[in-house]
Amino acid sequence: MTLFHRLDAALDLPQDEALLLESVRQFARAEVAPRAAHLDETKEFPWANVEGINALGLNAMFVPEAYGGAGLSYLGYLACVREISAACASTGIVWATNFHAIKPLIDYGTEEQKQRLLPRIAEGGLAALVITEPDAGSDATGMRTTFTPDGDDILVSGSKTFITNGDVADLYVLFGKWAQTSDPKAAISCLILEKGTPGLSVVRLEDKMGHRASSTATLAFDACRVPKANLLKGPGEGLKLLLASLNKSRPSVAAHALGIAHAAFDDSVAYINGRKQSGRKIIEFQGIQFLLADLAAEIALCDTWLVHVARQIEAGAEDIGVEASILKMRATDIAMRMATEAVQLHGGYGYVKDYRVERLMRDAKITQIWEGTNQIHRQLIGRSFIER
Repeated sequence: MTLFHRLDAALDLPQDEALLLESVRQFARAEVAPRAAHLDETKEFPWANVEGINALGLNAMFVPEAYGGAGLSYLGYLACVREISAACASTGIVWATNFHAIKPLIDYGTEEQKQRLLPRIAEGGLAALVITEPDAGSDATGMRTTFTPDGDDILVSGSKTFITNGDVADLYVLFGKWAQTSDPKAAISCLILEKGTPGLSVVRLEDKMGHRASSTATLAFDACRVPKANLLKGPGEGLKLLLASLNKSRPSVAAHALGIAHAAFDDSVAYINGRKQSGRKIIEFQGIQFLLADLAAEIALCDTWLVHVARQIEAGAEDIGVEASILKMRATDIAMRMATEAVQLHGGYGYVKDYRVERLMRDAKITQIWEGTNQIHRQLIGRSFIER
């Protein structure tokens, strides 16, 4: 049993979740992975993979039972994200975005909102988390999309960019600023915008370096009329809601990145065990063994920290921003490093599309950028030590 098999065995998931994870692993390797190169080449949205995910009932695992879900553990969810992302990073982020987007509704929605909206996701709907704007990325307080109250409705005007699932979502968890509040932080609010709302339009889809089968949209909101009943918490509650939700979505992004890292590691080990130079397997050279040891150690430590953070969240810990930032930063850094080294270990073959490490390297890069750039996470971690 290898190092990573032993770590997986130590997850100690309940039996039903362990069985589900094994089903996900088989589905990812048998169905998702074989489609990944074609989807990357064509930029086709992975509808067949989404159908397979729905057949396994995976959306239900993070929706509470009261609203049609299964309410399984956060760690079990993260383990599934890692497996799907190892097979196809595009599919992994399509599915993980459902969790990222819908978590604010699960945690902060009213009973009426949850009864009305969550069953759509549990039954297989897609969701989008709508925050980023052309001039407001890591600093969400710079957003300009406005929410203007109008009787029993809210009029939404503005635009958003880099929105995963933006053209296919059934529900949009949308952040903007309450028009009657001037303070940029106190104005941030959140509402649920439903598919088909008049005034919502897809301006364009991005042609990306990686994650090419995951659609990334620029959206426009032209006086979209949304019922006030779809406002989460209340006017000005958005920033607090956003920060709390990020502590749970950042570990998910880390799991996604670790899926890429594991795929690159597995491909590299297989290649250097089979490829010979100067009459010796590449893996028999001491310099290669030292590199492999460093990469394996870093991935294993990130896997272990992922479990630690997941257990903290499951225990109800709230003050875990630094822990989540450390996880997101280190997991995504090792994903990029591992993918880059995988290309190097494959030599010239790593630079051509016959081997998937070329795709893994392209997929890994964005993980260091989205959900807060790693520079931002280093700043968050470092300033946490300032004595107040």
